[in-house]
Parts: sequence; C-alpha cells; structure tokens
Amino acid sequence: MARERESVDVVVIGSGAGGAPAALTLAEAGARVLILEKGPYYSLGDFTHDEVSICRRDFWVPWEHLDPHTIRKGAEPEARVTREGWVSQCVGGGTVHMSGFFYRLHAEDFRLATLTGGLDGAELADWPIDLAELEPFYDLAEVRVGVSGQAGLNPFEVRKRPFPLPPLHPHPAAALVDEAARGLGLTPFPTARAVLSRSYGGRPPCNYCGFCGEYGCENGSKSSVLASLLPPAEASGRCEIRAGCMASRIEVDGQDRVQGVVYLDAQGVERRVQARVVVLAASAIESARLLLLSADGRHPHGLANGTGLVGKHLTLSTFGKGTAILDRAQVAARLGADHMDLPFLQRSLQDDYWNPRLGAALPKGGTHNFLLHHPNPINAGVRMAMDAKWTLWGQPLKEALRRYFHDELWIEFEVFGEFLPVPGSFVDLDPRAKDRWGLPAARISVAHHPVADDVNRLMVRRGLDVLEAMQPRPVKVYPWAWANTTYHLQHGTCRFGDDPGRSVLDRDCQAHEVRNLYVTDASFMPTSGGCPATPTILANSFRVASKIAERFRRGEIARGQV
Repeated sequence: MARERESVDVVVIGSGAGGAPAALTLAEAGARVLILEKGPYYSLGDFTHDEVSICRRDFWVPWEHLDPHTIRKGAEPEARVTREGWVSQCVGGGTVHMSGFFYRLHAEDFRLATLTGGLDGAELADWPIDLAELEPFYDLAEVRVGVSGQAGLNPFEVRKRPFPLPPLHPHPAAALVDEAARGLGLTPFPTARAVLSRSYGGRPPCNYCGFCGEYGCENGSKSSVLASLLPPAEASGRCEIRAGCMASRIEVDGQDRVQGVVYLDAQGVERRVQARVVVLAASAIESARLLLLSADGRHPHGLANGTGLVGKHLTLSTFGKGTAILDRAQVAARLGADHMDLPFLQRSLQDDYWNPRLGAALPKGGTHNFLLHHPNPINAGVRMAMDAKWTLWGQPLKEALRRYFHDELWIEFEVFGEFLPVPGSFVDLDPRAKDRWGLPAARISVAHHPVADDVNRLMVRRGLDVLEAMQPRPVKVYPWAWANTTYHLQHGTCRFGDDPGRSVLDRDCQAHEVRNLYVTDASFMPTSGGCPATPTILANSFRVASKIAERFRRGEIARGQV
C-alpha cells in the first residue's frame, strides 16, 4: 500500500559524482531536495582493508542473480548475465571506492568531430559547450571536494588557479619515471588526486595506507562526495538522503513536465514523491535504463526518447597497461632507502593526448597514469598466476608473493584513451533478464572501433618505452593489456546538444522533450575523453545545478506545494 504522496522541490536519483553536486548546490540555494540512492549508506566504520569482504563480494556492486546486467560483446549473438557495467551502489557512488585521479578534459575533447572531419564508422559529435564554460566549475569542484596537486607542470592542461592543496608525497621511484620520460622528450607531471595532502574542511590528511582504489577511506581523507559534498548538503537542513531506495519510474504530466518519481523503498514498498525538478544521475547505463522503464502511453519507447537516442552512443574507455618489475634493493641503492614504503608514484603523461604525429588515423590519444601495483595480496597472487598461464601455484606461488612484497618494486602504467562511439555500442532493456523487483535489466552491447584500438596499442607501446628506459634497468617489462575496456568508465547514453533531433538533452542537460528533467551523470557526454570522467561529471553537475538554481531564482520553477 503506497503512503500519501510526498512533495519536495527536487528529487535527485543517485548520490555519486553526478548527483551530489546538484543536491548540494540546490539545497544551498534554498530548494527542498530528496536524494534517492539504491545502495546502502556506509560510514567510516564500514571501511576496512579486508580484500574478500570489500573487493570480492557485494560491498560495492550487487550479485548478478539479484541485480543483473546482461552484455554482448562484438559479434556475440546473445547477451549473458554479468556484473560488468556497475559503477557502485552506495551513498556517494563510485567516488567512495575511486583512486581519485583528477584530470581535466582538453579543448580538443569538445570539438572532436570538427577537428577530425569525422571518422568512418564512428558517430562523433561536438559538444554544445566549450572548455571555457566548464573551466570555472572544474575549479569549483576541486575546491569543494579537496584536490591535491601542483599546477603549472602539465603544459597540456588549461587551468588558471592553483590546486587547493599541495601534491601528495610521491614514492622516490617517481624520479625514475621522470628521468626516463624526459629522456624520451616527454613531459611528466605530478598526478592530481582527490586525496587530502593536509587537513582540509575538517577532514584529516592522508595516512598513506595505499588502499584507495577499490576501498572506502576509513580515514575520511579521500575526497569522495560521501566525505566532502553530502555532509554539508545534509547539514543545510534542506537535503534528505534516502538509502536503499530503487527508482522505478519518472512520472510526467500531460504537458510533458516532470511530476515526480515512483520508487521502491528499503522494504520493497512502492512510494511516490512529487517534485518540480528531477535530476537523474544513476550512471550512464542505469540512467538510460530508467528512462526506458518510464515508458507510458504518451512515451511508448521511453521517456525523452522520441528520437530513439536514449541508450545510444554508449562510450566506455579504451584501456591498456604495462608493468616493470625492478629490484627493490637496486632502486634503494640509487635513490636511498628513505620513503621506500610510500604507496603512491604520482606521475602522469599527456604528451599524446592530442598528437597528429602519433601515427594513427586518429590523432587523439589519451593519458598515461604511472603508479605502483596495488597492495591487495589476493589480487597480486591471482595476477602472478595469470602471468604464468596458471602454472604457478603452491610453494612457488608463495615464494613469488614473498618476493613481490619484500624484494621487488612493481611500477605500472594505465592508459585511458578515447572510446569512439559506434552503432554497435548501446544500452537497451533485456527482454528476459529481470532484477530482484521484476524490472527488466539493462542490456549492454559493446563494439570497438578498430582505430581506437590501434591508438591504444600505440599508447601502450609509448608507456613500455618509458619503463624500458628506467635506470636501474627493470628485471622485466611487459604489456599486460593492449586494448581492453573499462566498464566502470561509461558515458554518452543521453547526449547533450543544441539539435533536438540529434541529442537527448539540451546544453544545460535538460531533456529536450521533458521540462524540468535533467541528467547529470556522464550520460550527457558526446565523447569519452582521454582520461577518467569523474572530475568532468562533478564539474558539469555543479554547472547544471547553477542553471537550475537560477531558474528557481527567476521564478521559472516556483517553490511550494506541488
């Protein structure tokens, strides 16, 4: 039995990088905000370094038998059930377990279609805004969440303000990467991180435990929105976070204006809440799914989907990786033994972010992020066994793990590259698979553009060149992935643009077809960019929320009882 309908000014669906900035901004502007979050509300006491409980169970993403996605890759005829495609399910979303690497998009990202003249087989589109419009909101996001870095050392990034915090302390081996990269004519720079290098906003500095990626921060020093944005939103007295609530439908009136949201609460009871504005930020895959689930008599193919573009143009991120194994004693002999236990390498390259001399049909490369291998012991053991084609087990595996933690130093790089939008990559509703509430699951179809994979291989080769040039020479250097895909980096299923016939959202991320419905996760992005999108999602959410707040101030969205 549904209870009496509630009324608020704004409902935000999703509490991560896309939802939290909008909720905070609108609450501070005086709106009554309700955040609906499907997952639990974790506290600092829930975060431990237990690799089994945190990384290998359902702490972040659900079991596939409860909340499945389905996926088909390339020419696969049938989709299979998978856990891929989930970013996170908890208050704070994926920012809670992110590593916190903070890169801005470049000017080329906003004009990829124009700069390339198009590319056969790719559905490229320019952004309706440029970097100059987003830049002040990058600044705002860095200040509000707390980002550590050193401005002025990355010649390829546009920024006018320093970072709010100085950079984190790097491992001494960062000097090896610097030396090798500069010897190849490249420009290494300290990686900005959403991790506090000193006390900030009432939160303590990083304790350098090294368990950032895949883990929540028990110290509160990682600048997730759980730690940085949601507390002041709640403290405003105008924002409520309701965890364990699954949004199942967005409702509109006969004039195609948002009316509210239907959701299932933590006990599975259907509820309705009326709102003047709905901000959808459930992830590119899940936001597209919810719009499709919201089909009704006026919108038989899904909400905001009169053009059939909801779910189309899904982009992920091409991904490559290389590893160098060094003798720890040799590194200490050259650099000194002090600080050899620091967990962060903190070096990046963007020389090939836009490089017409890259030697590929697409001059758009991406970002090299150099880091130390994660301290997870189970992950390390599995990695070693895989590298040995599963011939390493028993006592030899134990010995390999002993060397890994005591005698070796693993330096790696990750490549984040442009995932070109193609017709074969999209999200729709699976005709068979259902979630625990009986709702159709999102079906993910993924196809790669061959040019993007070619560029990724060139980027991996460039990273290997840096590793091979290090002194002391590594014991071993090898690629671990040439052209893979990361499914936690997802964008593009509700493109924004000025032409309602070719986009789902307008330049302010309001649906062309539904008044007062906004989408602020990475669904809006026409192109993926050559770096992780979290800073861009945060910045754009602040930008869009400022537009909504201005509409409230102008009286275009009246407050009060619906």
